[in-house]
Amino acid sequence: MEKRTLHTPDLTARSIERIAELFPQVITESRDPEGNVTLAVDFDLLRQELSDHVVEGPQERYRLDWPGKRAAAFTANAPIAKTLRPVREESVDFDNTKNLFIEGDNLDALKLLQESYLGKVKLIYI
Repeated sequence: MEKRTLHTPDLTARSIERIAELFPQVITESRDPEGNVTLAVDFDLLRQELSDHVVEGPQERYRLDWPGKRAAAFTANAPIAKTLRPVREESVDFDNTKNLFIEGDNLDALKLLQESYLGKVKLIYI
């Protein structure tokens, strides 16, 4: 039987790891609110590394902004500790179907599908 984790991946930590692979000199250690040592990105150093390719200030660019966008991005990247459980008694021919109906929070469902169904999902209706 395959053992599955009950936590979705921490996308922020994964992004920091990717930045560390490309720019190890911009990674520093900091303490989270609980006092644990975590990795963080020194954006001033990263800005120096990318000096000619950084867009700042009122320079024209296409963007989509709205109030709460930063909080939404934080929520989207935060890991969750949930799992998908089938309700076989409400299913029709569960063992042979190629379709799933998932009821619940859209963001949680997408996070859970991201790892376990990677490359297996053809269409999602929300």
